Amino acid sequence: MNQVFKKTLLAAACTAGMAATMQAEAANWLMLQGTEPADAAPRAKVWGFLQPTYRATKGTDLDAGPYTGQAAQFNMINPHLSSNQEFSIHRARIGVRGIGFPLNSKVNYFFLAEFGSNGITWPGGGLGSARITDASVTYNYIPGARIRAGLFKTPTAEEGLQAIHVFDYINFTNFSHQELLERFFNGDGTTGCTPKGCPTPNAPNGPVGAFRDIGVQVFDTFKTGDWNTSYAIMFGNGNGINRGNNNHSYDTYYYLSTEKVFAGKGPRVQSLKLFAWMQDGKRTLTTTTMGAGTYDRKRSGLGFTFRKAKYRAAGEYMMADGMIQNGTHAGAVVNSTSNDSTSTAGFKVATDDKANGYYLHFGYAVIPQLELDIRYDTLNRATETDAGERKFTTTTLGAQWFFDKKNRVTFNYEFRSAEAPNLP
Repeated sequence: MNQVFKKTLLAAACTAGMAATMQAEAANWLMLQGTEPADAAPRAKVWGFLQPTYRATKGTDLDAGPYTGQAAQFNMINPHLSSNQEFSIHRARIGVRGIGFPLNSKVNYFFLAEFGSNGITWPGGGLGSARITDASVTYNYIPGARIRAGLFKTPTAEEGLQAIHVFDYINFTNFSHQELLERFFNGDGTTGCTPKGCPTPNAPNGPVGAFRDIGVQVFDTFKTGDWNTSYAIMFGNGNGINRGNNNHSYDTYYYLSTEKVFAGKGPRVQSLKLFAWMQDGKRTLTTTTMGAGTYDRKRSGLGFTFRKAKYRAAGEYMMADGMIQNGTHAGAVVNSTSNDSTSTAGFKVATDDKANGYYLHFGYAVIPQLELDIRYDTLNRATETDAGERKFTTTTLGAQWFFDKKNRVTFNYEFRSAEAPNLP
């Protein structure tokens, strides 16, 4: 029997740039976020952005199961999960970047901190606090092999790699949000648990990974005519932001793209880009039904972006293998107590399963100040487990009003559904 949950989400955000300038490169995020032009970059450039946001859903309650009548986790507003509607400062970031560190044009640096209310500053629903999200140095000595070291964005899917202040939507797609925007746990949510929940709920043990890792990356871009071909190979701890290696194993990241530039420059360049990426690592859990264990975690994808004149388009297919995030007990908000007061809802982690998903995005600039957008995305989660398989689909209608190149208002309306196709 199919079990289907339908829901909608209304979201509006204002993005204001504060000297949020990028150097004159194509929309090549490896170069835009990892290098500075030696002949143009200052020694220290302060930059950042603010994103005041309003989001609301219908706030559906659960209709069945041990938490009947309680709020459904998937219809509450992240990261607090305490309301179905909320004003927030979703992101508030400020940083400094430049060259001449230390007094050498072949060395540049990139530093950024987050002060907003999101999964970076609210791990597990705790008290919000500022966190460093980026702190890296790039060495530009070897032709064809720049070296970047520190904490920075991994070479990954387009949604994760691109600069968030030029992201066309407010929310990430289902696949990116659930399977790429990683949460870190001590257990898989099975120790002492029943389908109702657990004696002690399984909750994140730190901030969300934010598509970042601490490590070292070799990368560069090669220009041939109108095409820019880029590569990146990275080795990282695989344990989130500002944390060390916890299992004697490193994550490996691979990225390859080629981009034909039509016109313009900067993060909104007119171009066609084709890209593919892969990441492979291991995650160690200390509390599971079978005892402590180390499990594979693999992610991969390929896609394209297109922007020319008034038209925009993008698409990407992504896959997950091994450890995947697998929702919460009975769909309840984490830390909720079951109606019979015997169990508490927590996060579930599947240690050996698969997921796949894709998205398609189209945009049209009606006038220079107004862009209309539509995106369809889907996630098939836990495809190797009949009873656990879930299918998520979202259609997002969007509009962006640009006051200038750095300031805009974005409006999104989402039609969302979640399906459990194989439950009895």
